[in-house]
Formats: sequence, structure tokens, C-alpha cells
Amino acid sequence: MKKSLYFFSNGVLRRKDNTVVFEGDGRRKFVPVEHMSEFHVFGEVDCNKKLLEFLSQKEIVLHYYDHYGYYMGSFYPREHLNSGYMILKQAEHYMDEAKRKILAYQFVRGAVHNIEVVLKYYRNRAKDVGDRLDIIQSLRSTLTPDMSVAELMGVEGNIREQYYRSFDAILNNEAFRFEKRTRRPPQNYLNTLISFGNSIMYTTCLSEIYKTHLDPRIGFLHTTNFRKFSLNLDLAEIFKPILIDRVILSCVGRQMITENDFERDSEGVILKEKGKRVFMQELDKKFATTLKHRELGRSVSYRRYIRLEAYKLEKHFMGEKEYKPFAMTW
Repeated sequence: MKKSLYFFSNGVLRRKDNTVVFEGDGRRKFVPVEHMSEFHVFGEVDCNKKLLEFLSQKEIVLHYYDHYGYYMGSFYPREHLNSGYMILKQAEHYMDEAKRKILAYQFVRGAVHNIEVVLKYYRNRAKDVGDRLDIIQSLRSTLTPDMSVAELMGVEGNIREQYYRSFDAILNNEAFRFEKRTRRPPQNYLNTLISFGNSIMYTTCLSEIYKTHLDPRIGFLHTTNFRKFSLNLDLAEIFKPILIDRVILSCVGRQMITENDFERDSEGVILKEKGKRVFMQELDKKFATTLKHRELGRSVSYRRYIRLEAYKLEKHFMGEKEYKPFAMTW
């Protein structure tokens, strides 16, 4: 499996012969590009056209994040697998309201199922999340395939709010109370971790879509408009609970990330470099974790499951097999 590389320090990223070198803090580090699928840049990193041409040849996506860890944008190399046929099929399923609602419903259904799986996991470990789980299951029962996309997103938003509130009972840590969802920038430690993790999930899904025939600009739950990418947001909804949230709960619960890993500025709370490194190390371990794939009959990494989810959408668009979202079981 190809890997991701994260740049937290300031420096220069450039091509050197047939590889890439990062120079910063008085050090030089060579990057074995043959084993890389994407770069994530958090520091002030300069690059030039020569590097971008090389990354395009190697089909490596370059993601940039701002001071708060929010996704800024990507150098998205020319799509080597782009298919006019598939783009037309995607657009057809977006423009046809009935077809779009079917997919939007499946994305929400997958997200809610995996939210419930996470809560059941912690309930079985004596965490007091039963009441929140009951509320979520009650809200889930109101979901129907004929709901409008706005209605689906409304119910999903209410479910996720209840879900995040359950983190207080799971963590039992006064410093990491949820309070309420805040963004851009987040106002407390837990919201900072959620926002940081979600940004990574969005870009990871974008990188996996790049390796398929799909166009990331055409989403279904998230409206296709002047936002550059939306399909990656749809896929991320399914995987955030079992990947991002489990890493957050694990890092805080095991005190791998503490309140000392944050700083506050005039606008909000920022995760320091050390905290980002710890989070990404744990997330990479989670991405590499394998579980048995029933249809393939072999073990597949979580990262690969994201790509397989995109392949399932391709089959849905071509009428080969109806799309059903990834549903975690423990």
C-alpha cells in the first residue's frame, strides 16, 4: 500500500533528480516517491513548477492546510483515469432528483450505522452512552429514501450533534468537553481535534477518488455547486466515525494528546505540531489496519476500503450493482 507523507515544519520541497527532497530546519530529507500517494503540507512549504510537474508524472496529490489545520486546497494532478462516460453518468444521477436522493439516503444511512456501531462499542465497555444511543436510533427511524436531501442532512446533523455529546461520557475528561460544535476556528480542544481529523478524512477520500474514474466535483449528499469538491465529503461521512472519531477518543483517552498540545490565539484553539504528529501517527496505523472483506475473501486495509467504496459507486452509476454503504461490524 502506498503511503502518505506529512510536512509540519517550514522549508522547501523540490525535485532532486528522480526523487523529492525536503529542506528545512537545517536538514535535508529525501522522499522515496515511488511509495507515496499524497503529501500533506501543514507548515510554510515552498515549491516550484518543476516539482509540480514531477508530482503530476508520479500521480501524487499535494494537499495544503492553514494555520488551524483546515484544508485549503490541493494540487490535483491531471486525472489519468478520467472517463467522459463516468462523468456523464455521475451528472445524470445528480440531475435526476430521485436518483440523487437514493444516493444521499445511502450516505446518511452508512454514516448513522457507523455512528451507532461506535457508541455500542463504548456502551459494551461500561460507558454511559445509552441515552444518547436511544435518541440517535429514534432519529434514525425517521430517515426514509424519499426525504429531500435537505431533510436528510437535517436529521443527520441532529444525530451527529447527539453523537458528539456522547464523547463527554466516553472520555470523562473535563478539559475535553464537547459543549457544542464550533468551527473555523474551533473554540475548544475537542472541537479542534474533530475539525483537524475531518480535514484529513476529506483529503484522504479525495486522494482515493483520484485513483478511480469518478469526478470528485459531483457529490450527492453535499450539493454540487461552486465548491471545488463534494463527492469526497459524501464518502467521508461514512468513514469519519470509525476512523477519525475512534482515533480522537483513543488519543485523548490514553492521554497521548493532552491539553498541553493546544494553544489559544485571539480567534480560537490550535493543535500544536506535536499533537498533529501524534494524531497522524495513530491515524496512519488505523488506515493500515486490515479486516476481512466478505466478497473479496481476503483482508483489506481501511484505506483500501475507501477506494472500494468509490468503485461501488462506479458500479451503481453503470447499473451493475445498487450502491450500499460500508457498514462496520465489531
